[in-house]
Amino acid sequence: MTLPPVISIRSATPADYPAVGELTVAAYRADGQLEDEIGYERTLRDVARRAAAGELLVAVDGPAVLGAVTLVLPGSPYSALARDGEAEFRMLAVDPAAQGRGAGEALVRACLDRARDLGCSAVVICTRDFSRPAQRLYARLGFVRAAHLDWCPEPGVLLLGLRYELLGARR
Repeated sequence: MTLPPVISIRSATPADYPAVGELTVAAYRADGQLEDEIGYERTLRDVARRAAAGELLVAVDGPAVLGAVTLVLPGSPYSALARDGEAEFRMLAVDPAAQGRGAGEALVRACLDRARDLGCSAVVICTRDFSRPAQRLYARLGFVRAAHLDWCPEPGVLLLGLRYELLGARR
């Protein structure tokens, strides 16, 4: 009997940055999020900048990086929604070849745990209006729609706001 691979979550190291950049662009492209986008691919590839602006976590199976996410607090250049006492995660991406193995869910759960450890009362996020797989994942994990957080970073790009209330936040 073969056991399923074990996905673990850890902080990214600079050695992970090239893989994170590539898998993030591949995931966003596969989901249709880079069509008609101007310059966002360059932002996705600038992994060092986002690691400096927040906590960059990776999902790994042995040495292979399967996915990544950036957790930020208010005041970070990557924070678009978070207010005092809240955390936000951005650029959640799983390599298209590794999707369906639980890496995305593990990364989201790690962000929730980390935000709780930081004493945050909630985690807020946004997702593209057409990104059904992401919306299903977030709903399954308990995120609720927060329409007052919706925003458009550029014409034709609608981001839906979601919120997760953290119970038992450590203060």
